[in-house]
Amino acid sequence: MAAGPNRTRVELGVGIGWRAEIDLTVERLPGVEFVEVIAESLRPERLPESLRVLRERGVPVIPHGVALGIGGADRPDIARLEHLAACAEALRAPLVSEHLAFVRGDGMEAGHLLPVPRTRDALAVVTANIKIAQAELPVPFALENVAALFGWPDDELTEAEFLGELVERTGVKLLIDVANLYTNEVNLGSGAREALDRLPLSELAYVHVAGGHSHDGVWHDTHTAAVPEPILDVLTELCARVDPPGVLLEWDDDYPSDAALAAELTRIRAAMNRASAHP
Repeated sequence: MAAGPNRTRVELGVGIGWRAEIDLTVERLPGVEFVEVIAESLRPERLPESLRVLRERGVPVIPHGVALGIGGADRPDIARLEHLAACAEALRAPLVSEHLAFVRGDGMEAGHLLPVPRTRDALAVVTANIKIAQAELPVPFALENVAALFGWPDDELTEAEFLGELVERTGVKLLIDVANLYTNEVNLGSGAREALDRLPLSELAYVHVAGGHSHDGVWHDTHTAAVPEPILDVLTELCARVDPPGVLLEWDDDYPSDAALAAELTRIRAAMNRASAHP
């Protein structure tokens, strides 16, 4: 069943997060080349009709987990991994993605995607957890960097170094969220461009882009607003360093009109093209 490390590049294009509230919108939007669906919202044996329609058109659908807790001290729950695997098989997905995050401990749920302490001890734990996940999944596994409102005081590695070590040790692919890089730059002073210089972008699976809101000088990655220009600038910086296999817009609530979502996809393409125009 295990897929193991896979170096094959999967071309995805520009896409959008599929949500039940905008299922028909996603079907109608021009230029949607792939979609991503929250795995925990799916029943693999009874996929929503909209997702079946997209798959019949040949649109890749990627299950994206939010609750596996790959960054915790507990080993990944096999039932959750089996669900991710079933989603991947039902959707004929090219890969599965999850967050590099702490979500629970000692049976208690955090309620948030919390950053993992970037220590050598944590690196060993996460490495073992990734290998367990890879052994259960039928397709390549990608990990996403998370947005943070705080950093752990005992961090020994930068985020880029931590992710780079994980790639080296496990062959895991990367889902780089440029909005999260921007969030961490604003909230923690972690330079987004410096991170891009150090991340192993050759192992990039795809990219997330999303909007948010600033409150009292803190950036909140809410996925409920148009993507601000500074985040699109980070996307341009990424595209200047690597040709990403895919870039996906996340929008999770306060959904705008179909025209507004289409305009966001156009802005994303323009940001990607700026990297070619001004290398």
